[in-house]
Amino acid sequence: MVLDSIPVVSTPAETSPAPAGALLLADVGVPVPLANSFSYLVPPELVDRVEPGARVLCDLGRRKVLGVVLSVQRRVPTIDPAKIKPLRAVIDEESVLPPELLSFLVELAQYYFAPIGEVLRLALPAVERGQLRALQRQGELLPGDKLGRGSKVGGREQLFASPTDKVEAPGSLRGQAAAVLARLRANGEESVAVLTRQFKNARNAVRKLETLGLVSTAKRSVELSGPVADAVARDEPPELNEAQAAASSAIIEALNGSGAATRNFLLFGVTGSGKTEVYMHAIERALHQGRGALVLVPEIGLTPQLLGRFRARFGDAVAVVHSALSNADRHAMWKRLRAGELRVAVGARSALFAPVPDLGLVVVDEEHDGSFKQEDGVRYHARDMALLRAHRAGAIAVLGSATPSIESMALVRRGKLGMLELPNRATQAPLPLVETVDLKRMRSGPTGDRLLSLPLFRAIEKTLEAGEQSIIFLNRRGFAPAIVCDGCGVAQTCPHCSVALTYHRSRGGSMRCHYCDYGAKLAERCSECKSGEIILEGLGTEKLERTIAEAFPDACVARLDRDVAGGAKSQRVLDRVRRGEVDILVGTQMVTKGHDLPGVTLVGVVNADAALSMPDFRAAERGFQLLVQVAGRAGRREQRGRVLVQTRDPNHPAIAFACRHDVRGFLDRELSDRKEVCYPPFHRLALLRIDAVDEELARRAAGRLAAFARAAPEAGEVEVLGPAAAPIARLRNRYRFRVMLRAATRAPLRQVLSRLSTELPKLDRQVRAVIDVDPVSML
Repeated sequence: MVLDSIPVVSTPAETSPAPAGALLLADVGVPVPLANSFSYLVPPELVDRVEPGARVLCDLGRRKVLGVVLSVQRRVPTIDPAKIKPLRAVIDEESVLPPELLSFLVELAQYYFAPIGEVLRLALPAVERGQLRALQRQGELLPGDKLGRGSKVGGREQLFASPTDKVEAPGSLRGQAAAVLARLRANGEESVAVLTRQFKNARNAVRKLETLGLVSTAKRSVELSGPVADAVARDEPPELNEAQAAASSAIIEALNGSGAATRNFLLFGVTGSGKTEVYMHAIERALHQGRGALVLVPEIGLTPQLLGRFRARFGDAVAVVHSALSNADRHAMWKRLRAGELRVAVGARSALFAPVPDLGLVVVDEEHDGSFKQEDGVRYHARDMALLRAHRAGAIAVLGSATPSIESMALVRRGKLGMLELPNRATQAPLPLVETVDLKRMRSGPTGDRLLSLPLFRAIEKTLEAGEQSIIFLNRRGFAPAIVCDGCGVAQTCPHCSVALTYHRSRGGSMRCHYCDYGAKLAERCSECKSGEIILEGLGTEKLERTIAEAFPDACVARLDRDVAGGAKSQRVLDRVRRGEVDILVGTQMVTKGHDLPGVTLVGVVNADAALSMPDFRAAERGFQLLVQVAGRAGRREQRGRVLVQTRDPNHPAIAFACRHDVRGFLDRELSDRKEVCYPPFHRLALLRIDAVDEELARRAAGRLAAFARAAPEAGEVEVLGPAAAPIARLRNRYRFRVMLRAATRAPLRQVLSRLSTELPKLDRQVRAVIDVDPVSML
């Protein structure tokens, strides 16, 4: 975890008068996959405007690109001055990145060995149309010029797509066109810009669907403040209970700077213990001091819930920041934060880079959640970087969870984090009663499906009779997770990935790959033996929803997974549950993420073993967290909740500890196990992830990098494991290999990684290789 050894970026010391031949040079980060910055000459007419954090127009090869100034210094160039290109223009009236945020981004790039230009893109606002027109008037841009990868153009007008009543011919649509149409039919009209975030070729798909008459499109202006457009009634802060008051006092004391030894905290509170109220008291104090606050949540779906509570307390001084916003909304939020009009930012992972003025408090809610780790592009961990940003800004950091991560608990033991505890629910309701159902011994219920056992069926029945609500949790979407030939036993697999296809009945009866989104009509014959005996095996949320709806025809059954309610759309389903319109909610892990659903008294976990069987040393931790979190949705008010956990291994430690609500016991055991096998948090890990279309090319590149790492001077202190094929050996037509590096201390590992970072550009251009520091997913 980064707090163990926060990297330090040196700032240039004051120097004596510049020597002869010195030029005023700006080091600029540009959006290219290279670690180093580029030096440009600062022309006389721009001297007063070029400063660190300024966005500039510059030449890169034959392209014009936007870059960000990292530093400005008068020095003697190391190359022929005639070869140094001048900056063309300064884009903004003031620097877009304040010093605190700029230095943080530079450190993030260094820590993760990420290209500085790619890191800067994470925090940059859109380019306004007026700025483009100004550059064109100055002659720096021609009307057809593009600014290169990484620049975005803000604007109020967007293209929207909505489904028509026309029905397509069976089997006439495949791939993303079918997926986009299914989503539009499920969710109604959507912005094409939003669709593009999930479907890479959404614009082409919409164009094709429009040509076929299956969708209609329209351009229209959008409100820039859409996420906060609705008025929210102000609330009155409730009286804190004893534990909440103690936690709040400790954080406020640290904010006051009154000699508090700890400036970073782990708020460990059971589900429903009122952690959000503690956050809000701390934010209120930070605002009273004239400082800003940043609140990170793991899922976009949690943002509306938290935003509503924050606006009820703090009014309209709250910004929402997440990837599902339109460019226009995101740009409007950025401008108001940068101007100091808004002082609180709430959002998912990307909100980490919000320009919150005079940052005083950083909160990471559900800090254990793996979605805080970015798994492509710049592979940063938002929780770890939140600690770093707070440290550099002189702010207080609070990590909150009912199931703290192993890494955070280790930091508590080392004295890096102060422990604050909320041992009871804020409503004084007891934690739910958790029971296991041994699937090895228990027969199926009336549905005939063994994964809907008789005890679970009867529990749902009893809950409905009492007029209460149930959540049925199954972390596998689709109708059937396997399509198998009953003749030869061969499963249908994705032609582009080494994974099985999932059958989705609601998507026109298609087979889908959950990794590359490949889709095809359900095969009528086996691809191997040509037998027509194709059977659907297993259970997904779509089939589970249908099975439960058929078993309980008078109940209103809803589903919450990415197929019907991805991202912020999940709020619509959850609002229906809160209004009592839904009796039974079937869902994936989206239902486990901190939602307060007062009417839910029963939670059924259909298959607890699925999460525990993953090829990952964190499988037990993740499985335990899922069980505790989903159990925490039950009985949050007067009626005590009940949880049924179906499993074939009721004695598994993760299941046994979860059934007892014994978080500390599980953490103690897991820490002991990790120490014994030399895994984090006791050892440091990094992965080299290598992939290529040509399998042999990828294998050779992985072998070359492994040999290079073993030959490094620090190799005696760094264990190099591999190369080995990744658990998912082929993804999106690229063969994948891994090399794992492990060390007892961080310094030698970073030295080897630094040497490897210079070796990566020397690989064959058809090979893609990245360094993943502190990896979370081992797949």
